[in-house]
Amino acid sequence: MRTTLDVWTYRGGIDTDVSGRNVVGYGVEAVDGSIGKVDDATYDVSGSFIVVDTGPWIFGKKVMLPAGVIRDVDHDDEKIFVHRSKDEIKNAPEFDGTMSMDEDYRGRLGSYYGPGGPGYRDLDDR
Repeated sequence: MRTTLDVWTYRGGIDTDVSGRNVVGYGVEAVDGSIGKVDDATYDVSGSFIVVDTGPWIFGKKVMLPAGVIRDVDHDDEKIFVHRSKDEIKNAPEFDGTMSMDEDYRGRLGSYYGPGGPGYRDLDDR
């Protein structure tokens, strides 16, 4: 069973954890370690994502992660946990700030992280 099929929608419970608070500045943890801090977060219906400033991890680049890859939020420790590895995130289509609303880019990112894509990982696969 897949927990989420729409990579652009926060999972139940996560949506209110993220949209109800300002998560900018929260640390972001992949399944195999820290990848950076939240630089931006959106709450658009079927179009939500976070932008992560990776700092020195990938030479100061930013990455855009669809809301569906978030598996948990810890407000006490100010961390967001994503169900992807560092390599899966690093190998995603490259992002720059002008691309967040670009439909072609969002389509490529959705295909990468969505079912059947190279960056796909079912949230039930622990």
